[in-house]
Amino acid sequence: MSRGDMVQEAKRGAGGSAVFIARNRFAVLDRSSNQVLVKNLKNEVVKKSGLPIATDAIFYAGTGNVLCRADDKVVIFDLQQRLVVGELPTTFVKYVVWSSDMETVALLSKHAVVIANKRLVHQCTLHETIRVKSGAWDDNGVFIYSTLNHMKYCLPNGDSGIIKTLDAQIYITKIAGNIVFCLDKDGKNSAMIIDATEYMFKLSLLKKRYDQVMSMIRNSQLCGQAMIAYLQQKGFPEVALHFVKDERTRFNLALESGNIQIAVASAKEINEKDHWYRLGVEALRQGNAGIVEYAYQRTKNFERLSFLYLITGNLDKLSKMLKIAEVKNDVMGQFHNALYLGDIQERVKILETTGHIPLAYITAKVHGLEDVVARLAIDLGDNLPSLPDGKVPSLLMPPSPISCSGDWPLLRVMRGVFEGGLENMARGTGEEDEEAGDGDWGEELEMVDAEDFQNGDVTAVLGDGEAEGDNDEEGGWDLEDLDLPQEADTPRASPTGRSTVFVAPTSGMPVSQIWMQKSSLAAEHVAAGNFDTAMRLLHRQLGIKNFSPLKAMFLDLHFGSQSYLRAVSAASVISLAVERWNESASPNVRAPPALVFSFSQLEEKLKAGYKATTAGKFTEALKLFLMILRTIPLIVVETRREVDEVKELIIIVKEYVQGLQMELKRRDMKSDPVRQQELAAYFTHFNLQTPHLRLALLTAMTICYKAKNFATAANLAKRLLETNPQVEDHARKARQVLQASERNMNDDTQLSYDFRNPFVVCGATYVPIYQGQKDGSCPYCSARFVPALEGQICAVCDLAVVGADASGLLCSSSQIR
Repeated sequence: MSRGDMVQEAKRGAGGSAVFIARNRFAVLDRSSNQVLVKNLKNEVVKKSGLPIATDAIFYAGTGNVLCRADDKVVIFDLQQRLVVGELPTTFVKYVVWSSDMETVALLSKHAVVIANKRLVHQCTLHETIRVKSGAWDDNGVFIYSTLNHMKYCLPNGDSGIIKTLDAQIYITKIAGNIVFCLDKDGKNSAMIIDATEYMFKLSLLKKRYDQVMSMIRNSQLCGQAMIAYLQQKGFPEVALHFVKDERTRFNLALESGNIQIAVASAKEINEKDHWYRLGVEALRQGNAGIVEYAYQRTKNFERLSFLYLITGNLDKLSKMLKIAEVKNDVMGQFHNALYLGDIQERVKILETTGHIPLAYITAKVHGLEDVVARLAIDLGDNLPSLPDGKVPSLLMPPSPISCSGDWPLLRVMRGVFEGGLENMARGTGEEDEEAGDGDWGEELEMVDAEDFQNGDVTAVLGDGEAEGDNDEEGGWDLEDLDLPQEADTPRASPTGRSTVFVAPTSGMPVSQIWMQKSSLAAEHVAAGNFDTAMRLLHRQLGIKNFSPLKAMFLDLHFGSQSYLRAVSAASVISLAVERWNESASPNVRAPPALVFSFSQLEEKLKAGYKATTAGKFTEALKLFLMILRTIPLIVVETRREVDEVKELIIIVKEYVQGLQMELKRRDMKSDPVRQQELAAYFTHFNLQTPHLRLALLTAMTICYKAKNFATAANLAKRLLETNPQVEDHARKARQVLQASERNMNDDTQLSYDFRNPFVVCGATYVPIYQGQKDGSCPYCSARFVPALEGQICAVCDLAVVGADASGLLCSSSQIR
């Protein structure tokens, strides 16, 4: 070593763990004081920060941040602002691996991998039965990790799989493209080449990079039941169809993707009754009458075939079905076909042949077949059945079908992103096979398009064993075995597959489901018809358990948000969602439901309740106030100011409901004058409108004065005069009572009433609960109760459970934002 060289002295210090948080700053964990010491490169403490949780280790979490680990959770702590940026409950974390852009983090535990974003918002969790050893992020945002004997991947949405089996344990350090750099147990560095095709294919599907998906399908050997199941699960059965060679699997995928042509080709290869039946069901759903007819013919399902001809108006083939039933000696089939055709002579003939002579006679008589009537009358002799008088007979004919043109018209929809590419690939493969080998031409022509099969004359199905004997011959598909004429060919697809064959669009999400997904408001869930989730929301928000009083309002709210339209007489009724009108809303975004209950309606009912209370119609007023109290959970308002008004309305209405319930009970207690005085006095302590408070004070004053409780009557008179009564007679009575009571300020009977000590009245027992005493309250209407009533239904609103935990009223989307 030369004299010019200098050896830098190593710096030492105590600490649990240390990480760099900036270019020239590092953080050291001091476990004894649960603090982080920020030091410079000279090992000098420049800052101390207390940690929000009991931390046993810290990890890097970006510039100025540390990730603090506890036994059951991790926290990202900003050392500069001393704030918790994010928190995530998790099992004990051993390693923390950040992506290159610091947007995503992987938390490795002994048997789990947790993926979260930079603010510790959970994305997915993978559980392993074998220990997780290491991991790293690749350039595409896929996390690659190793266990004791496997290398695996994890996509951002939680999909995972095995990349390869490991011969020896490794520790992944970095990933570049398809090369994994790692360390073995001896600490030697090595590079492993992996096949990233599978997870890149899934990642491209996840991120909708369909051009990459098509490229990988063309150039990669992707196959296997797991890949097929994955594509089917993710909603791409048409792509899975490209990988499948097994005809049964192809048939199932073709039905799922609506590809009726491939389903027909697979059904012909399988040639089982169950598959033909399922093909017929799917073709009928798509309105492809030709394929339905062909499937029914192959299964000899004559009843369904007859009904198909009836609803499509094909009377010629229906007549042939009648002959088939006659040849097969199927009496019920004959009679049904005769009914479908309106053929009276045939019906009479069938009834006569089967021995139902009286029925044959009545049928002929009603329809005016006099020659047949005369012949049958001879056979019946004196046992002629009688017909009712005054009845006008009419011919029973089935209604004419709306459309007799065969297949239903199909919407012209955009071709799927994969259809053109996969079709071109199939076409290119066909051309290569044609040039390379001497395969049968007929095999290729009928493989997908089912272009040349014909479903013509139904009389071809009469021979039960016609087509079975020739199936063992080698060669193409022997269409001659069907012996079907040319006049009723199955509708053919165009050669390019672009002009006439269109796939029906996938059914959209029902509006009611959109309402439920976008809203946490109970009223909108009721409007969508999902009463279960609405009741769960009301129970969680307001503690409501008794939903019987809300049943009628639930039904009104649901039916009021739906309308029904009949397009044509023979079609089913169409349900239409009634949405709330908003001029500023986008036309492509579903609006929330229109609700039959509104805040303005409740204000009108409140005025009506005030008016009934003033008139002394307490029963009518109580019904109005209860209706308001039970409707409030099912209304929606727009602004925070309206939310405050709704909450204020609950308190107002609760006071009147409880006060009126108590007043009506007082009127029924004429045999207990002491209790009457107490309840009358309690009523004056409710938060009522001033006119109603004056009337309550006047009533209580009068009752107490007559009972010679002069001290209580004097106090009530003073309170009445303080309200400055507008009616002179009320003021005069109060002055007279006060003047008379001052001569003898005593009470003849002891009342459970102390006006000097503030109190509230129990909503069920109507006893005072003085300030400082324990009580329970209704989470919805806030009525107070004695502690013994906790867990019971509130006697005021008759909805919520006293003392239940609840998050509070949620009646506006502005509260969520």
